[in-house]
Amino acid sequence: MNKSTFFIVGKHAVIEALKNKNRKVLRVFLTEESKKTIHRENQKNNLLKNTKVYFKTKKELDKYISKEQITHQGFVAEIEHLDYPVLKEFIKEKKNLNIVCLDGVTDPRNIGSLIRSAASFNIDGIIVKDRHFPSESKLLYKSASGCMELINIFSVSNIKTSIKYLKEKNFWVYAFVSRAEKNFTDVDWKGNNILLFGSEEKGIRKHTLEYADFNVKIDINSMVESLNISNSAAIVFHHISNNNKK
Repeated sequence: MNKSTFFIVGKHAVIEALKNKNRKVLRVFLTEESKKTIHRENQKNNLLKNTKVYFKTKKELDKYISKEQITHQGFVAEIEHLDYPVLKEFIKEKKNLNIVCLDGVTDPRNIGSLIRSAASFNIDGIIVKDRHFPSESKLLYKSASGCMELINIFSVSNIKTSIKYLKEKNFWVYAFVSRAEKNFTDVDWKGNNILLFGSEEKGIRKHTLEYADFNVKIDINSMVESLNISNSAAIVFHHISNNNKK
């Protein structure tokens, strides 16, 4: 079965895709300088060995980002989708899992930044709604800075159904809500947990929030209305990572 292909841009996004043995990279478009960068920074591995490479000028590569406000850095690749792991299979016989669930979050830049933070602090995976996840977004891949190759993405058809199933499998659901009374740092973060985040505009939808066991918040300066979701997530992931190390 042939998978659909799409283009990604940016140094880290392209290089990490080339490093990922599970990722099919069909073609790579490079400037002469970006080719030197790949060889210089990956001297032990010939990342371009089994890939079709086409050399282009910076101006020729600009056409791949004509609709996005991003830079390609001399790196463009055509890739296939990865096979997403199955949530029900992944959680079997595992303990102390921390899985993020995104409810109504659709902005590619925010999701990409959140993915980068999740990979950086060893979050076990991210649940996304299949119809709302911008899976072929150049901006998402650029913002994730190569971490799309390092994180488990669980694409589901129904967020509520997935949360309900995980609750039945002894997961606790923590909803991050600015008006909550409990600070998230007061949680011990033991066992299996779902970290539920909503969109910046509307927050977590009411019918999804009903499935939360606890509402928690990040304690910030009262003069500041809120944090960007990717910044909020990075704070939470870092705290949980440090907490687990202890």
